[in-house]
Parts: sequence; structure tokens; C-alpha cells
Amino acid sequence: MTPVSGGDSAVEERGGPSAVVAPGERGATRIADRVVAKIAAQAAREALGPLPPEAAPPHATVVVLPHSHLRSSGGTPIESVRVRVHLELGYPCDIGDRCTRVRRQVVQRVRALVGMEVPEVAVHVERLHTTHAHRAAQGRTR
Repeated sequence: MTPVSGGDSAVEERGGPSAVVAPGERGATRIADRVVAKIAAQAAREALGPLPPEAAPPHATVVVLPHSHLRSSGGTPIESVRVRVHLELGYPCDIGDRCTRVRRQVVQRVRALVGMEVPEVAVHVERLHTTHAHRAAQGRTR
């Protein structure tokens, strides 16, 4: 049986398993805009909880921004995205609080799952569904 040494310089010179590639020369993973948009929409759903039955689920659009700064380790660029989330909410509710929760959740989930910075989340409330009007309409006898 041949003894195994800690490092084989011939393998390392050929770019074998022990070779270290500089961070700037490594490949990069490109995340499609639609994937980031789906993650943002799911994060909005998580933040809102249950919606009125007639409300459409949140949807999002994403704009990928040019590389604005580099990571400290190795100088690889950090992509950042602007997100626009469209919502329908039940009313009455604290609209400002719900929008804040959506913004916070979108930033956290996109950063955690994709590794992108989210400097801007624009929340558009497209429609409010009043629960009182819906209940009153169901209770009418005429």
C-alpha cells in the first residue's frame, strides 16, 4: 500500500483538487429576475397572512441594478435589486403597518435566499376589500 502524503505538488500545479482559485476568477451564478420576483411575492404573502377571499395574491416586479459595490472578501460584486410589490388588502386595517411588514420581509427573504441587496421596495396597494360591505351584501334579503 502506498502512503498518502498531505499534498502532491504535481497535482496542485495542474489545477487539481488542492488548487486555490482567486475569488475574482471564479464563476458567478446569475439569478433570473423572475425568480427574484417570485421570492419577493412569496415574502409578501408571508408578511400579510390570510387575505380576504376575493383578494388577488400579491405579485412583484424586479429591476436588477448595476453592481454598486464589492464584497469585502475577494472583491466579488454584489447585485442589488429594486422591487415593486402589488397588493390587495382587507379593510379596515393598518395599511402603513402592513406595508412596512411587507417591505421588511421582502428585504430579508431576498437577501437570505438569493444574496442580493434590496435598497428599495415600493409597495402599491391596488385595492382595498371592505369586510363590512361584503358581510352586509351577504346578509341582504331583498
